[in-house]
Amino acid sequence: MNSQTPRSCCPVACTLDLIGDKWTLLVIRDLALGKSHFSEFQKSPEGIATNILSNRLVRLIEYEIVEKYPSETIPGRDAYRLTKKGKTLKPILKSIFNWGMKYIEGTKSFDEMRQNESS
Repeated sequence: MNSQTPRSCCPVACTLDLIGDKWTLLVIRDLALGKSHFSEFQKSPEGIATNILSNRLVRLIEYEIVEKYPSETIPGRDAYRLTKKGKTLKPILKSIFNWGMKYIEGTKSFDEMRQNESS
């Protein structure tokens, strides 16, 4: 686990320090939806830069939210998956998803987003 001293003992502040930036929850979202390879994360509609994606994956591994393993489908490549600890973030993502669908006009379900990606 990271030895960096937290700026506060508040659990909300500490959690936001870890997953509250513009990209981290989107990487976790993609993992929760079944993406596992670097190239798959890059194809997400938000367009994360490779250096930022690398940084977020390293950080999520460091905090034991994600684990890296040898890809079973692409020889010589790494793949990523949520750890048991990482999977506990799924209800938080679902709550954010539901809130966005209810209150932010123009948002789309994951199925609708997938249809747009494949078109």
